[in-house]
Amino acid sequence: MPETLHETELFSGGPVWGGVHRLDVDVEPHAHDFLEIAVIGAGAGKHTTSQGVRAVRHGQVVVLRPGAWHAFRQCEDLVVANCCISAPGLRAELSALQQIPILRDLLWTGPVARAQHGVGMTQVDPESADEAIEEIAGLEHDLAAGTAPSSSAGRVLGRLVTVLGILADGRVDRAAAPEQVVHPAVAATVASFEAEPAEPWRLDDLAAAVSLDPAYLSRLFRRHTGLSPLGFLARLRAERAASLLAHSDLPASRVGAAVGWDDPTYFARRFRSLVGSTPTEYRARTRR
Repeated sequence: MPETLHETELFSGGPVWGGVHRLDVDVEPHAHDFLEIAVIGAGAGKHTTSQGVRAVRHGQVVVLRPGAWHAFRQCEDLVVANCCISAPGLRAELSALQQIPILRDLLWTGPVARAQHGVGMTQVDPESADEAIEEIAGLEHDLAAGTAPSSSAGRVLGRLVTVLGILADGRVDRAAAPEQVVHPAVAATVASFEAEPAEPWRLDDLAAAVSLDPAYLSRLFRRHTGLSPLGFLARLRAERAASLLAHSDLPASRVGAAVGWDDPTYFARRFRSLVGSTPTEYRARTRR
């Protein structure tokens, strides 16, 4: 079973981490409780996710939401650069990235809304990939050089923004990227979900809170996220449940109740559909 990598083991006080790796061995299946952006450089190998196995390509960009898993096999001098963002950072100091349409699609809508079990994939041109990898190497250097989290915070944040900008500009499908700014009603509803995901939210109450018709709020949500409001909430609950399964000894039934799914059978079914494994299987990854 795959293991789970924890942000407590990787991040050193700030919301961003990065590193560049040259792989000649397999990377075993592993999940994350943070968001990972993996940029593929030169070399060869195969990438495995819950969606299957595919050969890697120079310029491939993989985005894994918290709870998602992947692996690399048959690696031959394969360059992989990882740029990671902590889950609290996504919800707090870096949440403003959602207001940039192409980054919202890259980090949120793509991996969340397209039934990918939290795994989004896109392609940039090889030159942009190499530029992003070089910038991630600089991020790794800045993180290593900082003696305290605050000493390199500005430079680290600048590196992250630069990496995201390179990937956004280099996307081969960027002409089809969304252009809408997030509607205030959608942003307010997402903030409510983030603050209290276990609440028994009803569409009528959510719509009333932002003074909109329920059907119109649903249309806005689908336009901006690709999901209904309650579909977005389900993905958020699954990510929170994954974190609890990884970090606590709560029985699976209590994990489900803690995120708003009181029925253990229903929780197991929804978690598997959204993450790609049962709660028991997912927890087993963290015990390796």
